Amino acid sequence: MIQVCLLEDGRILTGGEELLDRAGRKWIDVSEPTEEVMGRLATRFGLHRLAVEDTLHLDQRPKLEEYPGHQFIVLQGFTRGADVCQLTLHEHHFFLSEDWLISVHSLNFPGFESVAKRVKDDPRALQERGTDFILYMLADALVDAQFPILDDFSEELEDLEVAIFERPERTQLQRIFELKRMLVTLRRVLSPQRDVVSLLSRRGVPFIHERTTLYFRDVYDHLVRLYEQIDAGRDIVGNAMDGYLSMVANKTNDITKQLTIFATLFLPLSFIVGFFGQNFDALSTPQHYTAMWVMIVGFPLGLIAWFKYKQWL
Repeated sequence: MIQVCLLEDGRILTGGEELLDRAGRKWIDVSEPTEEVMGRLATRFGLHRLAVEDTLHLDQRPKLEEYPGHQFIVLQGFTRGADVCQLTLHEHHFFLSEDWLISVHSLNFPGFESVAKRVKDDPRALQERGTDFILYMLADALVDAQFPILDDFSEELEDLEVAIFERPERTQLQRIFELKRMLVTLRRVLSPQRDVVSLLSRRGVPFIHERTTLYFRDVYDHLVRLYEQIDAGRDIVGNAMDGYLSMVANKTNDITKQLTIFATLFLPLSFIVGFFGQNFDALSTPQHYTAMWVMIVGFPLGLIAWFKYKQWL
């Protein structure tokens, strides 16, 4: 599906492919691209065959490539599902020239509609600032959508840490690994994307005006913040795992300690019962039974007092 925003006589016209051949700056958005649609656009705008092929395979990494007459940019982002670890990857491809911008994607992200509305309501975005500014707005919306995901991640990780120190459970360890895999996924995407935006924020990139590089520098700062949050999250996840293992080890030590104390208490009793339970007629006297009961009661009490004195209890 093709949607076109065309700047003509100071106003924005919206429509489909019928606007492609009309003169003026334009933003062409292609959702759910097909080989036929991309072939028509490649013929009309001189898109390079390798770049067009990349748009039909959603397994690219963030990158910036220069072709004759246009730049090819790949940017990615995520949206979350009901669970913070349920991430949906959004891969967006852009062809940038002086008078047109082609955006290609299979899924819309939340900030896309706001960018489209801003372009339609404010013709200056195309008239005065150019197609590279539209690229900036799309990149900024894609990057800013990652902050709520990491905020939700931080809140869940804090709750998980509290739960671990209150009562460690096996399901918490499984959740820690899920959160760790989520961070690895975010890092794998945002790390190369930071390099791409860094290139866009430098002077001398074709079709990126100097005034727009300042805006891309702001996007780069956002990516640096995200990257720092991911690194901090990795450290906290590691601490949470260490805390879980420590709590489990402490719990195991407490159980072993209690079992050892019970065994120690019953050890002298077993000796006494075994010794005085022998069939000796000479010992079958009232004194014998008195001594036996004194030892049965005295030994455990003495051991308990000794344990408390040694601070084992």
